[in-house]
Amino acid sequence: MRAIISLFQALLFIVSSFAVPDSNFKVWVDRAAMEMSATADFSFEPMDAEEYEISAEEKAMCREWYDENVLSTENPAYTFSVGNKDFRKNISDWDFSIGEESEVGAVYRGGKTTYITISHKKSNIVATVEATIYEESASCDWTVYIKNNGEENSPVVSEFYAADCTLPTGKDADAYFSKGSFAEADDFELFKSELALIPMVFSANGGRTESYLPYFNINGEDGSAVLAVGWTGQWYTSLAETGKGVEIKAKQEELKGYLLPGEEVRSPLVSLTFYNSDNALKGFNSFRNFTVDCVYPEGTKQVVTTGIGIEVAGTTEEQVIQNVKNIPEEWTHSLDYAWVDAGWYPIDENWSNSLGNWYADPERFPNGLGEISELLEERGMGLLLWYEVERCCRNSEMYNELVKHNEWMIVNEEDWDTNYVNFANDDCLEYMTNLMLDSLRDNGVKCFRSDQNYPLLPYWEQADKLWEDGRKGITENHYVTNIYRFFDTLVEEIPGLMIDNCASGGKRLDIEMSRRSTPLWRSDYNCMDGEGNSNPGILQATQSQTYGISFWYPYNGTCAYVTGEYADRTNIISSSQHLDYFDIRKHMVGNYYPLTYGGLDTSRYLAMQFDTDAKEGMALIYKRENVNENTYNLVLNGLESDTLYEVYDYDFPETKYQKTGKELMTQGITLTINDTPKAVIVLYNAVK
Repeated sequence: MRAIISLFQALLFIVSSFAVPDSNFKVWVDRAAMEMSATADFSFEPMDAEEYEISAEEKAMCREWYDENVLSTENPAYTFSVGNKDFRKNISDWDFSIGEESEVGAVYRGGKTTYITISHKKSNIVATVEATIYEESASCDWTVYIKNNGEENSPVVSEFYAADCTLPTGKDADAYFSKGSFAEADDFELFKSELALIPMVFSANGGRTESYLPYFNINGEDGSAVLAVGWTGQWYTSLAETGKGVEIKAKQEELKGYLLPGEEVRSPLVSLTFYNSDNALKGFNSFRNFTVDCVYPEGTKQVVTTGIGIEVAGTTEEQVIQNVKNIPEEWTHSLDYAWVDAGWYPIDENWSNSLGNWYADPERFPNGLGEISELLEERGMGLLLWYEVERCCRNSEMYNELVKHNEWMIVNEEDWDTNYVNFANDDCLEYMTNLMLDSLRDNGVKCFRSDQNYPLLPYWEQADKLWEDGRKGITENHYVTNIYRFFDTLVEEIPGLMIDNCASGGKRLDIEMSRRSTPLWRSDYNCMDGEGNSNPGILQATQSQTYGISFWYPYNGTCAYVTGEYADRTNIISSSQHLDYFDIRKHMVGNYYPLTYGGLDTSRYLAMQFDTDAKEGMALIYKRENVNENTYNLVLNGLESDTLYEVYDYDFPETKYQKTGKELMTQGITLTINDTPKAVIVLYNAVK
């Protein structure tokens, strides 16, 4: 039966590959293929805190695989073709030079980095592998760069796989993976599927994480790993069971062409976090801890924001300043940023068709935004300001400048509002970087809200046809590489600048973006309509999205604009637009333990637990609208079996129960919840 299902899946994957990028049809096909053999209704068994710790065996497993595959000169974990000759099948045509392993943290926090130089004996092609092992996290990652050091065009580079390798999982491996963000209630829903000989294929949609997230927890009998693919473009990943393990392939979906003299292309980043447990939840938490310790920008923290000008197309300087002054003094000690969204620049008809003049509207803000940012700073907050710098509308100052230069603007002749800045061009990158540095400084921006609202793949393909002599994927490769450089330079030049990763809400979620940003608005499903109304199912959707995205993202944010205690407790997320429950949200960047099914079924309880070092934590229990049972047996996870804990309801802190970790993870505590709907918060801490 699995073989038959795999055949149908393979057919759907083929159909998907021909679908129009960013189309509803492609997402439907992708998700139909996913759901054919996968289930979202499963659970994880509790384990003692000690079992969640990374063991010496897992660290050794990572080191052995890394040495034998990433640092290998015989059968590397990556491959490519030069002049239609496969690198690995003709490895004698290449000279290897493996550098010294760096000190911890020399390149990446917590990691030891090695550079491997691979020189082609028959051309001037040189490949460089940047490989890093994070020993304490049992993780490793690598990126491959290919450069033409000659004075003539190189042979054609193709079949450029960042990963083409096998994980030694043994037989009968499972894969856990998640839906992406398509502004639907079930965004980020987690699935589990058995793997088979016929590959399961995953890819971006139009260059964005709509169908799937590029994260996969591969769980096997003999070993397991969490795979993350870092590529903020049209990424591709396939997983297949070979009998000996799981074959992984990952790449930019399409890249084929010669390289100009001095030209360089790069692969996606591939990251693996190893663990040895039949409980996949260990892998999720090992990966979460790895990202917090080693991936996110240093200094990343949970933030609280408040709006002082959301879509401010009709708002004046006086109104925004008054909004700042109206923020209660008792709030300012906990607020990090005040949020000004789209529309602060000169407006034509609406915020979306007026992009490209990145200065405050002089009629509404005659003094710019500098006075506002200074006032915020006096009150202990920073300005969070919205930009969509990659898109440019006709007749804007930026458009008029960019079109003067060859290959600086990808023009859409049919839609004046969706022209794209060609970040693939290095000169354009330099101009845009300087332009944005000036704008951010002039406006006193502390958090750069970077939005991106259309699929870029068609524009990259258009640019390839116009300027790249039939070379495929070249524009995308340079564009993505330069966007990383763009963000990196902004942060280097403006100390303390935070980047908010918004792309129509959660459509740029990958590990390379996590190195640079956090998503403070994870799904546009939470947007209100033009009349200020939220989606009818916004609360259960927000709960389920927190449940789903937390497997991969300790730092994430959103808001359900509904009032009442149940809504306020639904809005308990790691980065919030509410001050409520500020004292307990700290647990949300520790270990994560889903306690129930996490879907949208309102006849079932939804519960999840967040823990800090097995010493303290919280459980969120949502009794949804159609739940009939008035009791819920709360069984916790990840505690120390022999430790005594105090457990209490957030609303009744004076009534505390004492139980051992073992009792809480086996017998649990029965809660009586008579009201419907109702959100209960249970806190616990180890007794000293």
